Amino acid sequence: MDIAANRRNPTSLNEGVIYPGEVTDASADKLWYAVYTIVRHEKTVNALLLNKGIETFLPLREVLTQWKDRRKKLQLPLFPGYIFVRILEKDTYSILNILNTRGVIKILSTSGSYETVPAQQIDTIRLLLDKNVEFDPYQYFVRGKEVVVVNGPLQGVNG
Repeated sequence: MDIAANRRNPTSLNEGVIYPGEVTDASADKLWYAVYTIVRHEKTVNALLLNKGIETFLPLREVLTQWKDRRKKLQLPLFPGYIFVRILEKDTYSILNILNTRGVIKILSTSGSYETVPAQQIDTIRLLLDKNVEFDPYQYFVRGKEVVVVNGPLQGVNG
């Protein structure tokens, strides 16, 4: 079976695969995925993906660093080595575009399928960054256990 026939007949081998320029169902929503990058290449990867037309989210936090002769504010990734991309679930063209970007190692996956990041978690990260609250990553939470913020500017947020 040739590729052209495959595009006209979506019930063939590659059912559900989206090809470039193909009109998709309007109800199909884009999903967020975490992309693992080379550490300290997050901003470069972000710019390259934006140039390719892929929606990205790179949460940055401002950190005051001290050198011998001066202090400087730097914008560092909140999650070193990771950025988030928003694409259609089976958009193989975008997936290949992401994976073929210089600095990208992989899209996070389990058992051969790409893991989505809930939009609610992306919104919570954006809320945290919009509030301009000073924070440092806390590394002593138990993995898999849900927590709820009980007071402060992020009251009610859970994760």
